[in-house]
Amino acid sequence: QVQLVESGGGLVQAGGSLRLSCAASGRTFSSYTMGWFRQAPGKERELVAAISWSDSSTYYADSVKGRFTISRDNAKNTLYLLMNSLKLEDTAVYFCAADRDTTAQTMGVTEDHRYLEVWGQGTLVTVSS
Repeated sequence: QVQLVESGGGLVQAGGSLRLSCAASGRTFSSYTMGWFRQAPGKERELVAAISWSDSSTYYADSVKGRFTISRDNAKNTLYLLMNSLKLEDTAVYFCAADRDTTAQTMGVTEDHRYLEVWGQGTLVTVSS
């Protein structure tokens, strides 16, 4: 089972960009479908984007479509989330998660993601005006 460590969070002005990274340990990263989630203060955790292990197909939440891009580099065991045109409402703790028995599309239609195998500890993104 992989272990996940997020990085790249920080303070950014509205309209700016950040790139989050999720480094995975272990040699089976390429076999995991990966997702980025976020949880804002007082709100439930939500799926932001996901990428399948098999064909790198992707899913995006409507709130980030056209602004965020999820990608993975299996050679580097790393998942990325490029966030452009950041808005105040993007402020949240961002988590990456991994599972071998799902797809990006399944993640997208599932409301409860507690079944996912592995979770990182999160990285804070704060968007200021």
